[in-house]
This record gives sequence, structure tokens and C-alpha cells, in this order.
Amino acid sequence: MAKSIENSSSATLERSSYIRRALVVEWLTIAWMTVESGVAIWSGIVARSVSLTAFGLDSLIEMTSAGVLIWRLNWELAHDCTDEGGFDHLDRVELRASRIAALLLLAVCAYVIVEAGAKLWNRSGEDFSVVGLAVTVVAIPIMLWLSAAKRRLADKLESGSLNADAAQGVACWYLAVVVIVGLLAQRLFGLWWVDGVASLVIVAFLLREALEAWEGNHCC
Repeated sequence: MAKSIENSSSATLERSSYIRRALVVEWLTIAWMTVESGVAIWSGIVARSVSLTAFGLDSLIEMTSAGVLIWRLNWELAHDCTDEGGFDHLDRVELRASRIAALLLLAVCAYVIVEAGAKLWNRSGEDFSVVGLAVTVVAIPIMLWLSAAKRRLADKLESGSLNADAAQGVACWYLAVVVIVGLLAQRLFGLWWVDGVASLVIVAFLLREALEAWEGNHCC
């Protein structure tokens, strides 16, 4: 009996350690997303780049999602894991937050479709942004590292929400690649239509994220 209690206590301490590591990773995510979203949105507006602005808006929503996950992890640290009723309530709140994120993503999609359509109709391109290119290039290794760390911790904690957050990070660096290709194509080859097309490619990613969030795939 005593050994069973000791093993249970050890497992609880180990889980708490993994939760604290996950919290550190999520706070690092918020710190980076604050920089990424701010720089991307600002440089996107200055360069009249829909794809860069959309990248920044998506980063802003991901930052909000990370905040929800921090709240979720802190709640688990503060409560008994055997409190099933509490977890049921938490899952409902998290699903509600996830659906709000889905609606925000759909709003971004509507914005991108309208702006990209107008640019293609008017045959207008974007100005090259050194700052925008820099932030998207830097975003790739950072998001790959953060996503890998979240995935490892998600396996340890058996956390669906943390695993989904890792998947969002992967989507973020995919979007960064799309933006980089668009910026370089405009700069090197003068392809005015690339920003509009790249923006519509981003919409496909965002719609998938919105659908997963609405269905609760971003929740435990």
C-alpha cells in the first residue's frame, strides 16, 4: 500500500515537472509570437503585402491560443487530477475558446480573400520588405524547435491540446515559406501576381486550422 502511494506521488511529481516545462515553452511561444506578429503586420502594411499581413494575423491568433493553453496547464497544476468534474468543465471552456479562435481565423480568411482578389483584379503587386523577409526566415527554425519541444511534452503528458499546439507551429513555418517564396519571386522576377496567389494559398492553411479548432481537435 505504502509503495503504491509512493509510486503515485512520484508519477504526480514527474507530471508536474513536465507541465512546468510545457509552460516555459508556451511562454517562449508567446514572446516570439509577439515579435513575429508585430513585425509581420507592420511590414506587411508598409509593403502592401497581403500574404505578410495574413502571416502576422495568424501569429497573433496563435499567441492567443498559447495563452489559453498556459491557463489550462496552470489549472492542472493547481487542481487534483482526479477531479473529473473540474476537467469536464475545463474541456468545455477550452472548446469555447477554440471555437472563438476558429471564428477569428475565418475573419482573417475573409480579409485575405477580399484583399487578394482586389490585388489580382487591379494587377498590383507588393513592395519588397527586408524586415518582412527577415522575420519569416527567422520564424522557420524557431517554430520548428518550439513545435518539436511541444510534441515531446505532449507525448509525455498525453495532451491533445499541446499536440495540436505543436501542429499549429508546423503550420506557421509552412506559412513562412509561402511568404518567403512570394517576396523573393516579386523581388527577383517582378511577378506582380505572386502575393495575391500566395495569400490564397495561406487561406487554405487557415481554413484547415479553423475547421480543426471548431471541431475541437485543438482540445484535449
